[in-house]
Amino acid sequence: QVQPVESGGGLAQAGDSLRLSCLLSGRTSSSSTSVMGWFRQAPGNEREFVAAIRWRDGTTDYADSVKGRFKISREYAANSVYLQLNNLKPEDTAVYYCAARSGYELATTRAEYAYWGQGTQVTVSS
Repeated sequence: QVQPVESGGGLAQAGDSLRLSCLLSGRTSSSSTSVMGWFRQAPGNEREFVAAIRWRDGTTDYADSVKGRFKISREYAANSVYLQLNNLKPEDTAVYYCAARSGYELATTRAEYAYWGQGTQVTVSS
């Protein structure tokens, strides 16, 4: 059973940086988890796309709201994907989720991802 496991959330002040990690356990088939994504959900809001990366070639995509501040990366040896959050803003406060999907497309909607982690809280104060 594929299971993403997030870590690295916490409290930060505006302008700070955090690094989120996602360990992909149970990954026996590269085709079933060929694309990894990060989403976030603030209280009262829908879960929204943040970033995605393709394992094979490292191609990435970002939401406009985080472009230039966040960076997604992957590490084969660690079976892990990371999200570097720089220049944090209070509006970045949310639970951040790691997700995995099959296929080639860097999907940006929740329904397109089959595997989800439990989430890690990021809280940014002004």
